[in-house]
Amino acid sequence: MEQYYHTNLYLNLLFLFISTVFLTLSAIFYKHRSQYYNHPNLPPGRPGIPYLGETLDFLSTGWTGRPEKFVTDRIREFSSSVFKTHIVGEPTVVLAGAEGNKFLFTNENKLVIMWWPDSVNKIFPFSETTSVYEESRRFRKFLPQFMKPEALQRYVGEMDEVARRHFASLWEDRDRVEVLPLAKKYTFWVACRLFVSLDDPARIAELGVPFDDVASGIFALPFDLPWTPFRRAIRASKFIREEYLVGIIRRRKAELAAAAAAAEEGCDRVMKAHQDILSYMLTATDDGGEHMSEIDIADKILGLLVGSHDTAAATCTFIVKFLSELPDVYDRVYQEQMEIARSKSAGELLNWEDIKKMKYSWNVACEVLRLTPPVQGSFRKATTSFIFNGFSIPKGWKLYWSAPSTHKNEKYFPKPEKFDPSRFDGSGPEPYTFVPFGGGPKMCPGKEYARLEILVFMHNLVKRFRFEMLIPGEKIIVNPICVPANGLPIRLFPHKA
Repeated sequence: MEQYYHTNLYLNLLFLFISTVFLTLSAIFYKHRSQYYNHPNLPPGRPGIPYLGETLDFLSTGWTGRPEKFVTDRIREFSSSVFKTHIVGEPTVVLAGAEGNKFLFTNENKLVIMWWPDSVNKIFPFSETTSVYEESRRFRKFLPQFMKPEALQRYVGEMDEVARRHFASLWEDRDRVEVLPLAKKYTFWVACRLFVSLDDPARIAELGVPFDDVASGIFALPFDLPWTPFRRAIRASKFIREEYLVGIIRRRKAELAAAAAAAEEGCDRVMKAHQDILSYMLTATDDGGEHMSEIDIADKILGLLVGSHDTAAATCTFIVKFLSELPDVYDRVYQEQMEIARSKSAGELLNWEDIKKMKYSWNVACEVLRLTPPVQGSFRKATTSFIFNGFSIPKGWKLYWSAPSTHKNEKYFPKPEKFDPSRFDGSGPEPYTFVPFGGGPKMCPGKEYARLEILVFMHNLVKRFRFEMLIPGEKIIVNPICVPANGLPIRLFPHKA
């Protein structure tokens, strides 16, 4: 009898467990589908499977080297450049093409606002008190003071100095290198130098390791499990803020206080204050006269360093790829850069006037950005319900714009797979078709910074070397930045003196 009792108990518990799982999954499935079918006149599309939706398909096209395929396949299937899907845990409408780009960019802060997946909110902890959107809006109020061309002019020489040291220590006297990790070291060094005046290669290299974890986890699936990129990114973000940035901030506060005290006492030898973003953050106040807290500053510096870590490095890497494949393009870049180099005296650094002469080189960089944009697109959130192209977009839904939907569209760029820098002569492409930096009020504020960084890299590269790819036709993947799958190993051929 006792055995019978226990058997029945176990069966009842098993039945209760199965029923609970079934009801939970049914609720998730119902909620998932109701997000699609409880709204009239939605764009064509499908919700995919519960919770994940079509996220795996969205990500896998990048992993397999065809990041534009997710969008182009659905445009073809639904005969519409506007379609609905369910990605990164959200019901989403994709607006593909120049018309969709224009609508989103011109309706920023009117019908839509910037939106990031939950993974971003959890990696950057200021979301505990305010949203990422609110912090981004506050940050953009003063960031242009450092990122506009007039302000960046004084940094060209510093970028060139970093580039010279970078190539001397990591490229010269080597016959083979892997470009992507070296390009990351270069862009990270520049960012550390300009943002927080950190210029010690050993400390920068040490700090770069956890930054790689943060960057790779930002757009990962938000599964907070020990072995996932997402969990590694959360841990790395906390480590960087607490072990590195807070210490740098406190030392700088002490330096600024000492400089201010010396100035008040009329000391002849006043400490020179660092003219970087960190010093500005420490002295700036909000509308109420309050200074930012140390952890707020650490979060913002972290965001800046991460934002400048991978995207420009990927572009520098692909520039090497295309220059190695296209000797006629390389020759024109080489002639332009050597004309500048020959005009400099021994040891003289690049300046703003030199950058202005690099017109063809920048056309080449733009064509690289067209064919291999580091970021494939970004999200917005509908702040109200509205109609676009006859379709209803519900309030709260997410919207996604796609760079490849215009960059590789023959309607906007004839023979889109052909590498042609002349596309950017004169007034360049039509508005809203070339969007590697986004557009509208939320256009990447670091666009001009990236331009200088990329051109300085090109100058120092081609005046030293020719090169050839060791893996011809190397696969390109998106994870989450567009990069060569094997890091682009190349053989170097130094120019003869």
